[in-house]
Amino acid sequence: MTHWDLEVDVVVVGSGGAGLAAAILARDHGAQVALLERSDKIGGTTAVSGGGVWVPLNDHMAEIGMTDSRDDALAYCQALTAGQAGDYLVETFVDTAHEMARYLEEHTPLTFTPWTIPDYHMQVGGAMPGGRSLEPAIFDKRKLGSWEAALRPSPFFFMPLTLQEIVFTYQGHVQPQNFPPDLIVERMEQGLTTCGNALIGALLKACLDRDVQVRLETRARELVQEDGYVTGLRAEAPDGDLLVRARKGVVLASGGFEWNDALKARFLPGPTSHPNSPPQNEGDGLLMAIEAGAALGNMGEVWGSPSAIIPGESYNGRELNRLVIPERACPHAILVNQRGERFANEGMTYNELGKVFDERDANTGAYRNLPCWAILDGQYRKRYPVLTVLPGDPDPEWLPRADTLEELAREAGIDPEGLAATVVRWNGFVQEVLDPDFGRHQSPIDIGAAHPSMGSIETPPYYALPVHQGTLGTKGGPRTNTRGQLLDEQDAVIPGLYAAGNVMASPGGPAYYGGGATIALGMTWGYICGSNAARGA
Repeated sequence: MTHWDLEVDVVVVGSGGAGLAAAILARDHGAQVALLERSDKIGGTTAVSGGGVWVPLNDHMAEIGMTDSRDDALAYCQALTAGQAGDYLVETFVDTAHEMARYLEEHTPLTFTPWTIPDYHMQVGGAMPGGRSLEPAIFDKRKLGSWEAALRPSPFFFMPLTLQEIVFTYQGHVQPQNFPPDLIVERMEQGLTTCGNALIGALLKACLDRDVQVRLETRARELVQEDGYVTGLRAEAPDGDLLVRARKGVVLASGGFEWNDALKARFLPGPTSHPNSPPQNEGDGLLMAIEAGAALGNMGEVWGSPSAIIPGESYNGRELNRLVIPERACPHAILVNQRGERFANEGMTYNELGKVFDERDANTGAYRNLPCWAILDGQYRKRYPVLTVLPGDPDPEWLPRADTLEELAREAGIDPEGLAATVVRWNGFVQEVLDPDFGRHQSPIDIGAAHPSMGSIETPPYYALPVHQGTLGTKGGPRTNTRGQLLDEQDAVIPGLYAAGNVMASPGGPAYYGGGATIALGMTWGYICGSNAARGA
């Protein structure tokens, strides 16, 4: 008979948006809850993100003059999911996400505001030009008391400005010099936070108010099964192994496996080499699910995002990989491969661009578009940032620079003739304000569309920023049903075991519906898992 060190009704593994939502719902349905977090910080990948949630049929759409319908939302989601996740899961998401958002607003300190970004695939039937993406309202992190220090800091969204302010009010994602320093300082002095930290802060406050047992530096390692039923788990805690009994269920919400090289080599189709998430995402939940007999799904998919590095930067002891946004999508910038050829619309969504990096040459097996560079010219440097380097700053040593394109190509390892021909062709497109090759600046979701995004490359000096295949997280894992329960290879339920967020096979399959879809899917399944686990489903 197992000797338990801690006994509760529901154990939640992971403290991102999915895990916190699961803990809140389980507690509200009468369960005693323990939440285990591997690191010494709360929030996981959600905390370092923009904190948006993509919620069709949400209650805030009327505030910006939008209306939605179930038929439109379902048609849009099913078209993008393309049958690679069960339609019953897609329907569950569409029917439950707005319920999740409403419940959390009514029962926790979390409130949402509209973010007017369009859906990511406006050419697909059922898409909307705005209204489905929400973001958390500004949160006063001083309300957390001593737990304020446990909020995971974001290396990307550290200024207390909302997504609406960043993207639309100031266009700071492409021109950070527009940010208002006085407002930023004022909000910092008031203890205010936004984006992922605001979302996590509000949900953490709700957990603390409910007396959820939150344990940091407690890494779940092994599920305990008795007669086929998951009854608890073994975790590594600062004082040694901790055996935790879960009378009603264990909810896995521990993130993806993008920092585990062995798992990436086993499951992913391309070299996802530069993750943008916290380095604790090593597939702990996935490995436990496999050992419990779970069937897997969607294992070759990631939430892709082109990345770049500044040598010497680190986060949690690992290399910090930064998102590449203006460097590929603003005027006077293009992406090229080793042959010097463009290969995609540089302004397309980060997830879809990430898929292009996985393309391989059918004859040689080599990745066609890796290595990759963002080619910039002097016009770009005068107007836009290169990672953290602002216009007017000295050129950094880590950014390759040359006075001619031929010299730049040779220094970077790009075919000089190919690059020269590509730039000539591109400059011709700029004159016509038309990109017949890849359709840049023809979609309202193109990142640089407001500028417009097409600008010539003709003014020295020239620059070549190395761009890598990154990811916000993997999206494959154990398959679940509409209750969040894990399934085995025979589609039978593994009793007592649930999953939500990036640890599970995403109900969206290969799709990225819009800004905040990642977190919305995770929190929706957290909402589902928490309530069902508390009932002992």
